[in-house]
Amino acid sequence: MRSLSSNQLGIQLVKEYGHLPLVECYAGQLNQVFMNLLANAIDALEEYDKERSPQEIYFCRSTIRIRTEVTDNEFVTIRIGDTGPGMTEEVRDRLFDPFFTTKPVGRGTGLGLSISQEIIVSKHGGQITCISAPGQGTEFMIKIPMRSHPLELTLAVPSCFG
Repeated sequence: MRSLSSNQLGIQLVKEYGHLPLVECYAGQLNQVFMNLLANAIDALEEYDKERSPQEIYFCRSTIRIRTEVTDNEFVTIRIGDTGPGMTEEVRDRLFDPFFTTKPVGRGTGLGLSISQEIIVSKHGGQITCISAPGQGTEFMIKIPMRSHPLELTLAVPSCFG
C-alpha cells in the first residue's frame, strides 16, 4: 500500500450554486472579497494539514465549500466555508480590525478582511459574518441586496461564482 501525503490529496472544492438572477454590484470588488476569503481558507487548511497525519487527511479531507442562494426574495447569500481548525471567539471578534492577522510575519497584512467588510457593507449595503469555533471549521456568510440604489453599479452575471 502506497502512502499519500497531504500535498497529493489537495484541498477538495465543493460548489453548491443556487439559481441566481443578475445582481447589481461592483463585480470586481466582489471578486476581490471572494478571492481574499478563498486565499485565507486555503492558507488555514494548508497550515492545519501540516499538523495532521496522512491518515487523518485521507479520511477527513480538507474541504472548501461555496454555496449561493437567493434569500428573502431580495438578497443573494454567498457562503464560503472550510473544514479547518476554526477560531476562538477572541480571534473572531477582531477579524475585521485593520492590520489584525493570524498569519506568520511576512505572510499577511491584516487588511484583507477589513477591506472585504468595507466592500460588502459600505459599497453594497450588505452584511458579512463569520461563524467559527475551535475544531468546527469556519464559514463566512455574505448577504447582499439584489438591487442597489446607486446608478453607477455594473451588472454582474452570477457566473463569477463558477
